[in-house]
Amino acid sequence: MRVMKFISAAVALAMLLTLAIAQQAAPAQNAPAVKHVPITNAPPNSGKEMFNSYCAVCHGKDGKGSGPAASAMKTPPTDLTLLAKNSGGKYPASHVAAVIRGQAVTASHGSQDMPIWGPLFSSISQGHEAQVQQRITNLVGYIETLQAK
Repeated sequence: MRVMKFISAAVALAMLLTLAIAQQAAPAQNAPAVKHVPITNAPPNSGKEMFNSYCAVCHGKDGKGSGPAASAMKTPPTDLTLLAKNSGGKYPASHVAAVIRGQAVTASHGSQDMPIWGPLFSSISQGHEAQVQQRITNLVGYIETLQAK
């Protein structure tokens, strides 16, 4: 009788382990994924258009971090409307510009999920540094308009 209980318990344990291993090995069927697409050339003179083209997919058009790709991110996108609030009430324009350029480290920017925009802006501006700076300045200015009051 004891032997039968032992064999039953061993078989049940083996079945549970097999099921657990199979679930780990199987890819997630409905897990969202970030689709990487080539960068488009949004006008450098419109911070809003650049934001909608480059940032809204993750940060949302309202900047609160609820864009359509947000659920697929390993690290949730930052709520850009709280940058000033989280910096003692002063909008950290130079820090935002540094993040966009890739000169400041953040959890997402520079990862596979979120690109560093400076080099990408340079590529679509054919290396013209003045246009890259115009893009960053206008984008930083637009993000400032999104700050919570």
